[in-house]
Amino acid sequence: MATKARRTFAAAAGASSAETGRPPISLYGLDGTYATALYTAASKNSTLDNTARAMTSLSTTFSKDSRLTHVLSTPTLTAKDKASVVAELLKSMGGAGAGANDTVKNFLDALAANNRLGLLHGVCTKFADLMAAARGEVQMTVTSAQGKRLKVNNQVNADILGGLIVEIGDRTIDLSVSSRIAKMNKLLTDNL
Repeated sequence: MATKARRTFAAAAGASSAETGRPPISLYGLDGTYATALYTAASKNSTLDNTARAMTSLSTTFSKDSRLTHVLSTPTLTAKDKASVVAELLKSMGGAGAGANDTVKNFLDALAANNRLGLLHGVCTKFADLMAAARGEVQMTVTSAQGKRLKVNNQVNADILGGLIVEIGDRTIDLSVSSRIAKMNKLLTDNL
């Protein structure tokens, strides 16, 4: 019986967030809630990649026109105006959302119906965060006094248990869980 339970738990643990439809990270705020809902809908419709391209295209549209957020936030837009705004946003995506048009159109219609089109830029940003987490990407910022080119060599080592080890030139920064455990064990055994 215990073997069966272990197999059940192991099978459940192996399912990825994209397969289950659940987002890989939790997001907060209204824009996070809408981004999570879009991720879940796109995952269930198997249009995640196409939806991501469409949202990236929308984000580019926002960066090109800074007044767009202000226009979308206007509370006096009529239902007809909202429908035309949604149609224009879908046109601006062009072929970027091919295959995801129904998902994105339904999403934009829901935003318009709830008077939340003003959140769209934030939703695009948070959706990009969700997709990066789903792909296993981590944001990294390097600050240096001199401009150097950074070449990242990513290695996976399960022995470090967590954290990371950074090697830059002849210097090593060990922030791994295994090294912290080893330091604690050394402190405990040295004092005895």
